[in-house]
Amino acid sequence: MPRANRHHISGFVWHITHRCHKKKFLLRFPRDRRRWIHWLYEARKRYGLCILNFMVTSNHIHLLVVDGDDEEIIPRSLQLVEGRVAQEYNHRKD
Repeated sequence: MPRANRHHISGFVWHITHRCHKKKFLLRFPRDRRRWIHWLYEARKRYGLCILNFMVTSNHIHLLVVDGDDEEIIPRSLQLVEGRVAQEYNHRKD
């Protein structure tokens, strides 16, 4: 089944959740959670992501962000954060 179309509404607040692969507790160690937060702030610097609040738990995250004028800010930011954290995790586990 294809993914539902995303709607871009400039200036709206979005609550975004992201669960770890297969519901595993991949963020259970403080080091992994700190790296996730590091890359979130890097996304804020690179793309201008407006973060209102966030919470990182051991198997999922919650983000409150404001959608800016560019509809690609949120997708690019999440791609950076999730991709880099996954790369670091996989590199360390190999």
